[in-house]
Amino acid sequence: MIFEVCRVIRADHPSLPGHFPGAPLVPGVVILDEVLEALIEWRQNSKLTGIRTVKFLAPLKPEHPFTICLSADDPRPGEVNFCCRAEDRVIVEGRLEVVWEAT
Repeated sequence: MIFEVCRVIRADHPSLPGHFPGAPLVPGVVILDEVLEALIEWRQNSKLTGIRTVKFLAPLKPEHPFTICLSADDPRPGEVNFCCRAEDRVIVEGRLEVVWEAT
């Protein structure tokens, strides 16, 4: 099962002022927040319980579109793999711990 969604962090995002003046970069926590929002969009009954792994591989600049890809493997219930790509480059990847709540 795979879910993909495209996102953009706008230049006026409140976390950006002071985050490297003159060369703004999107903070990792803002990217992870978008991953969480994508998870909820994909599976509304999901609840994040932890981040098992995360690797930040490349910076993301404001206004640069990126794609969030979520996938769940049946052999590992309660875990969701994710990666974020900007153009053809992986910028973030990791694994989330998730509880699927009954609706």
